[in-house]
Amino acid sequence: MRNHREESTYGNGAFRIIKGVAFAWAFCFLSAVIFANVLRAKPLSEKTVYIVNQTVKVFAVVVASLLFVRGGKGWLKGGGIGLAFFALSYLTFSALGGDFSLSGFIVAELLLSVVAGAVGGIIAVNVK
Repeated sequence: MRNHREESTYGNGAFRIIKGVAFAWAFCFLSAVIFANVLRAKPLSEKTVYIVNQTVKVFAVVVASLLFVRGGKGWLKGGGIGLAFFALSYLTFSALGGDFSLSGFIVAELLLSVVAGAVGGIIAVNVK
């Protein structure tokens, strides 16, 4: 017998996704602030900055999916976390940078976020 309530309603599942997105976004925002301070001390190449940023985002989405996805359809819920996180982070960081342009990198980042979330969700529902 399980000690926690089973996910029985759509609202409970949606709330878990919202919490996962909030966790991932907060983690990335805090990481960006820390990384910006590191860059002040030691400037790095644009390629290195991009790789670090993408790694932090993927890590945040996977961890959020592992922490907040429960029940069935882990791939869908995790993918939802990745998709919603991508949208929120794109809007946030584009607004801060003043550039809302779209590019191939944005599409790749979208796919990476969704896949990372789906993988994290699959792991979350299959590991006890």
